Amino acid sequence: MKYYKKVINCFLIIFIFQILFSNVSYADYSNYIWNSKESLTSLVSNNITPSYTDDTSNPLKLDCESAILIEQSSSKILYSYNSHEKLRPASVTKIMSILLIMEALEQGKINYDTPISCSEKASSMGGSQIWLDSTETLTVSEMLKAICVVSANDCVVAMAEHLGGTEEGFVNMMNNKARELGMKDTTFKNCHGIDEDGHLTSSYDIALMSRELLNKYPEITKYTTIWTDSLRNGKSVLVNTNKLIRNYNGCTGLKTGSTSQALFNLSASATRDGLSLIAVIMKAPTSAIRFSNATNLLNYGFTNFEFISLAKKGDPVQTVNIDKGTESEVNAIFERDVGTLISKGNSINIDKKIDLPTTIQAPINQGDIIGKVTFSLNDNILETSNLISNNTIKKIDIFSMIGFMINKWFNLLR
Repeated sequence: MKYYKKVINCFLIIFIFQILFSNVSYADYSNYIWNSKESLTSLVSNNITPSYTDDTSNPLKLDCESAILIEQSSSKILYSYNSHEKLRPASVTKIMSILLIMEALEQGKINYDTPISCSEKASSMGGSQIWLDSTETLTVSEMLKAICVVSANDCVVAMAEHLGGTEEGFVNMMNNKARELGMKDTTFKNCHGIDEDGHLTSSYDIALMSRELLNKYPEITKYTTIWTDSLRNGKSVLVNTNKLIRNYNGCTGLKTGSTSQALFNLSASATRDGLSLIAVIMKAPTSAIRFSNATNLLNYGFTNFEFISLAKKGDPVQTVNIDKGTESEVNAIFERDVGTLISKGNSINIDKKIDLPTTIQAPINQGDIIGKVTFSLNDNILETSNLISNNTIKKIDIFSMIGFMINKWFNLLR
């Protein structure tokens, strides 16, 4: 029996040295990056990607000065017309004001129950308002409701003064955020949108800030989808200025605006069957025409395009062999949700290419990038996603091998 134990030990020792010190050739890793934490998620991109559009033509014959239609998640432009023309936005300006309010909520600077007082300046605002009195306060939630539903100028100025110290300070925050989002056509002069020289933006930039608001703070739709409501114990009745909330299936918002110089503007958002669209209309001649223009744009998008989910974060792709590891293999999984916008009827033609080595060397950490998947349609790349390790695999060392040997030794003696 002692002789057999010695033989077993000798074989195990030889095996350990072969594992630890042998010359092994490894897979070629030149096609991917180790330990990269780079996010490829399109949802955080601030750049709108052109697709299927000619900005100089207007085949839908929209009766407005400027228009754009984008898909909210992928940021593809589906239709655009004079989309970079600088125009007066009117109360569509408030999308940026709302975005900064939501950002302050996220950062804990305020909460929905924070009381907001009304200054003399805020109470004296003209245009759309709920007639705030300088002696009263409303909560942030009530202010948001009034801003989103009836475009209350007095409420947005009160919020601006609370967050920026002064309206001017808040407007500086708005312009800084515009630069951060790549809104190159935009200069804000106020937080409400009443006509002022130099207060300009474009339908392209409105789409940018609308997308940022909806993607980053989807909870805003609990305010932007209100049709009718009230404040002050029912004394202030609110009816949404965005008629599409009531009349367009799937409408999620977003903001109207009109003045004598800006004419009639609208940023309209809607979701159907997993496809989310944002349509922006600027300088339509009447209120009814801006809504019909937006309806035509949204109908065009929902009729011709669909959003396809290609993979979910964490979905397994295949296993990869591990060389010199405490485990023999690891699962390669998708790093993120992957989806794409395509013309309707083309989903069956999407190809998937997996770029993944058959063997990789330990150690490897959970979340390390080990490969890539590319989805394409007619040789045009639609989306790519990193494949990551679903587990941490340590490299075999002398201590782990001794444990392995002892475990084997006891198993052989059973």
